[in-house]
Amino acid sequence: MKFILGRKEKMSQLFDESGQAIPGTIVSAGPIYVIETKKTSPTDKYETIVVGYGNRRFKNLKKPQRSLIKKVLTDREQGFSVIKEFNNKQGTLPVVEIGQVIDVSTFAEGDQVRVSAISKGKGFQGVVKRHGFKGGPRSHGQKHSEREPGSIGAGGQQRVLPGLRMAGRMGSDRVTLKNSTVVQVDKKNNLLFIKGAIPGRRGTLVEIICK
Repeated sequence: MKFILGRKEKMSQLFDESGQAIPGTIVSAGPIYVIETKKTSPTDKYETIVVGYGNRRFKNLKKPQRSLIKKVLTDREQGFSVIKEFNNKQGTLPVVEIGQVIDVSTFAEGDQVRVSAISKGKGFQGVVKRHGFKGGPRSHGQKHSEREPGSIGAGGQQRVLPGLRMAGRMGSDRVTLKNSTVVQVDKKNNLLFIKGAIPGRRGTLVEIICK
């Protein structure tokens, strides 16, 4: 299993040898540092690899994180803005060592990856935008009910059934895209070009896993 963390940059397109345009998203990925290896103690009860990504001042970190980073990476002058665990639920863990650096060179063009990120938050939205309702007719005396949900009654049960599609908070959900394709790997600038759109705004943390 190959994995890396990154930030969403922007959408763009590439052209293949036949001139076909390939739309995709540019991700600034890695490098990430292994700060803790597999946990096998009875208290943990699972195996995992802990990695750090990004930069953050030591004074802004919690004391356990600060001591762990200083113990593992003695020559590092900054902490990590993101500390993430990868466990066996995502697949077979690779063999890594503490302090090892993982960058985009582990990926290759054509790799099928699973991409996870937090989608854009849209706040409180009505049923037309949130669920695609048609709304009421624009004629026959309608005045203020063009985007209303309509009746929510459930017959003789005298209650609203659970799961009824109504207005509410939209977005800010963890979205996972499966079988996305790595189109191009820029090792010099630590960039990955992934086919298609990736959830989230610019700067969103992106988790990329290739089994």
